[in-house]
Amino acid sequence: MARQARIHRVTRETDISVLLKLDGKGEARIATTIPFFDHMLELLAHHGRFDLTVEASGDTHVDDHHLVEDLGICLGDAVRKALGDKKGIGRYGNATVPMDESLCSVALDISGRPCLVYHVDIGRRRIGRFDPALLGEFFKAFADHGGITLHINLAYGKNNHHIAEAAFKAFARALDEATALSNRIQGILSTKGTL
Repeated sequence: MARQARIHRVTRETDISVLLKLDGKGEARIATTIPFFDHMLELLAHHGRFDLTVEASGDTHVDDHHLVEDLGICLGDAVRKALGDKKGIGRYGNATVPMDESLCSVALDISGRPCLVYHVDIGRRRIGRFDPALLGEFFKAFADHGGITLHINLAYGKNNHHIAEAAFKAFARALDEATALSNRIQGILSTKGTL
């Protein structure tokens, strides 16, 4: 059974289409109208080995907030839908990734209990035209709509671009580990029998 999902979400502020294949090769076709965020989503696909197609537009003439947050909503929905009944998945994932002088750790649990713990002091300096404070909004929306407990902790870093890359690469690797199927896991990896 193909573990994939297609999401199309339209509001007065955004229009987003997502196709996610969990068991992919890391191929990405990303067009969000926000060049830096395109780069982050390409990293997510490549380092998580997901195939990801995203076409998105929105009221970026106001700012990028609505589009970035709604992308988190759509990707969270896509992961939840692609996982189906969650049978056979590892459930937990963690990764620590360096990017030059930056080091970031991500731990997550596909628990059905959304929670974001986000300790990433990325500063206020823009990356190109992108406001790095929006990364926290993306991860919050993703965790809420994916039903995922997500901890993102920056150990250290100076360059905002490097910090963002370390966070997304660690997130990708942790998500890949948690969504991976294991023939050692029969049913749901929970003593309750449900997630």
